[in-house]
Amino acid sequence: MESLGYVASFLMGITLGLMGGGGSILTVPIMVYLFGFSPTVATGNSLFVVGLTAMIGSAMYIRKGDIDFKTGFLFAIPSVMGVNISRGLIIPKIPELIVSFDFLVLTREILIMITFAALMIAASYSMIKKKSAQIPKDSAPLARGTLIAFEGLTVGLIAGFVGAGGGFLIIPALIFLARLSMRVAIGTSLMIIALQSLLGFAGDVSRGIEFEWKLLITVAIIAVFGIMIGSSVAHKIKEQKLKIAFGWFVLFMGATILIEQIRQLSF
Repeated sequence: MESLGYVASFLMGITLGLMGGGGSILTVPIMVYLFGFSPTVATGNSLFVVGLTAMIGSAMYIRKGDIDFKTGFLFAIPSVMGVNISRGLIIPKIPELIVSFDFLVLTREILIMITFAALMIAASYSMIKKKSAQIPKDSAPLARGTLIAFEGLTVGLIAGFVGAGGGFLIIPALIFLARLSMRVAIGTSLMIIALQSLLGFAGDVSRGIEFEWKLLITVAIIAVFGIMIGSSVAHKIKEQKLKIAFGWFVLFMGATILIEQIRQLSF
């Protein structure tokens, strides 16, 4: 299964480079189902792999001038706070056994995977649906800035809990609130994902959590090769068609994971 995990990591990197998000949502399932980590450990592993991969991808967009640093930091700062609140305060407070009855056993691991599956289904809807109308251009800059920062905090809380970058939430905010072009939104999204993920992972390391560094670095390097290929060919592929196709794939994966975790509730 490890060999398949490496292939999946490469494909995840390609998708992240093509769309600035979406691919990272596959990292936790890769870690859980192909590398055999528990969901709690997998979310931490995912932050490292996603963060390092996104950092390399964002560097490629920086070279092209396709990153809005002001908007990116406005989003990233509260997002980093959200990740560390999730990793340092929320997850440790959740007991390993949440509910136990004759007909129902809900553990922390199952809760994380159910939440993750629900997030995948929500992400698939965001990818499949037609683009929403933009916020009117006369909306106040302060109001837009506040909304961007608030969504940054929200994405950070989600990313810390499930280990995903949250690009499917970041890019719409950058396009509709900050009114960035798609290309600049992708580059800026990668920068945000890199900051929130790596700083969230650093928080895990500072709390004494141990990781299998050899595996993590190997997976990250493979994913980096993927994101370099994805970023280099992004302008040659119709993004909307790729987004819809990937959305259906994420929907299938999310529904499969959700059904499996519901079966594990022991009804």
